[in-house]
Amino acid sequence: MNNPLTMLGDGFAHVLQGGAIFHAFWAVLIGIVVGALPGLTATMGVALLTTLTFTMGPQVAMLVLVCVYVGAIYGGSRSAILLNIPGTPASAASTLDGFPLARQGQAGRAMGISTLGSWFGTLFGTLILAMFAPSFGEFALQFGSYEMFWVALFGIIIAGSLSGGDPLKGYIAGFLGLLVATVGQETNHAYPRFAFGNADLAGGLGLLPVLVGVFGVSEVLNAMRGPAVKAVAGKIDSVIPRLSDVTQYWRTILRSGALGTFIGAMPGLGEDIAAWTSYAAAKRASKEKEKFGRGSVEGLMAAETGESACVPGAIIPVLTLAVPGSAPAAVLMAAMMIHGLNPGPMLAITAPEFIYQIVAMLVVADVVKLVYGLILVKPLLWVLLIPRARLMPVIFVLCTVGAFAITSRLFDIWVMLGAGLVGFILRELRFPMAPLVLGIVLGELLDKNLLRGLVLTGGDVSPFFTRPISMALCALTLLAVAWAIPGFVPRVLGLFRRRRVA
Repeated sequence: MNNPLTMLGDGFAHVLQGGAIFHAFWAVLIGIVVGALPGLTATMGVALLTTLTFTMGPQVAMLVLVCVYVGAIYGGSRSAILLNIPGTPASAASTLDGFPLARQGQAGRAMGISTLGSWFGTLFGTLILAMFAPSFGEFALQFGSYEMFWVALFGIIIAGSLSGGDPLKGYIAGFLGLLVATVGQETNHAYPRFAFGNADLAGGLGLLPVLVGVFGVSEVLNAMRGPAVKAVAGKIDSVIPRLSDVTQYWRTILRSGALGTFIGAMPGLGEDIAAWTSYAAAKRASKEKEKFGRGSVEGLMAAETGESACVPGAIIPVLTLAVPGSAPAAVLMAAMMIHGLNPGPMLAITAPEFIYQIVAMLVVADVVKLVYGLILVKPLLWVLLIPRARLMPVIFVLCTVGAFAITSRLFDIWVMLGAGLVGFILRELRFPMAPLVLGIVLGELLDKNLLRGLVLTGGDVSPFFTRPISMALCALTLLAVAWAIPGFVPRVLGLFRRRRVA
């Protein structure tokens, strides 16, 4: 195997070229604009751009999508600070202190803090990705069909348990995604399932049309029924971060970076969970708790660092296990497959240099994001003033063109519209979207490995429970279900206490 430092150097040499740098700059800019506009999300941005990268080479396409992902997660803080409306769900925590700072005449400082925190967060997560992804990928080579089945199921269960709200709704959304993934021919014998004699359904529901519908069309419907918003008026103060903000809150930066990366590596949790967890941890440890929610620099720094550290963290399981850590990472993984890059345990053997190319892409995207964050304050303020009535029809057209361009089938447009309507209804009923996406993306992985494992054993299910790694993953899955049961943890803790007393 090649030297990791050599492959890392080759990765930077591949990315730091004139054409690649050009792609990085325009892709990060699009990502920031998508993230800054309320109603658009990072997942939607990555899904739409995926449909426009078919003519690009695999590495260039991945660079564009990684840059859009990084830029969109950061861009949500612009509207969170200036409008008190998060541009993406991940930026919801930033509204608590970002908007109060803007109301106090410190909008520039708030945007500088968010830029600095986001830059540190992505850099921290990228370092963790570079250090641990290759070795974890080698460990993942021990995973067979039995283990990969449990990995896929655990990803859906943990997403349903921890994505916020009612865990039962999370499980329903996850298994609805699994149902969508099973439509079409099964992997071993090409037997049509849920096709009802329809040739189009026998070919399966395309992954990208479904994702574009769930996150594109449903977002358009949701945004069009929302109220109009007004940006904070007045003069913007300096956005250049203060050195004291870094030296004073360095513990917060490291803590939030570690939490964000860890949560990103957990299947399906995503950047919004990372931001809220980092914010809560910073508030518990802070000596200035009374400032949180009223314009705390530390709170804003924690939220931005945590959500941005989640981006590289979410890519770690994509590269090593083919399990996305967040909804945008799920679309990114689908794009990898479309471009012939097969993420998962074998990636460390077949294309180890690609892991380090992703590291280089993240670093470049992080630097470009820092540049834009310091120079694009007023232009982004103008962008935020675009009326939704003019913006959303354009987004809908892009969704339609993107869904059709994949296979040039009219059926995919109907799939997109149907998925968009279902996604809109589920959002209105407060169903989380992350488990739904995980179910759709991981459905093929779960189905294929379940059938393969049963074929290998002649129908015997015992290896799914008796092999050491399978047993551990099964226990983790059951624990995740038990953890979501109301009152389970207090009862277990009370039982242990009674035993100690006895």
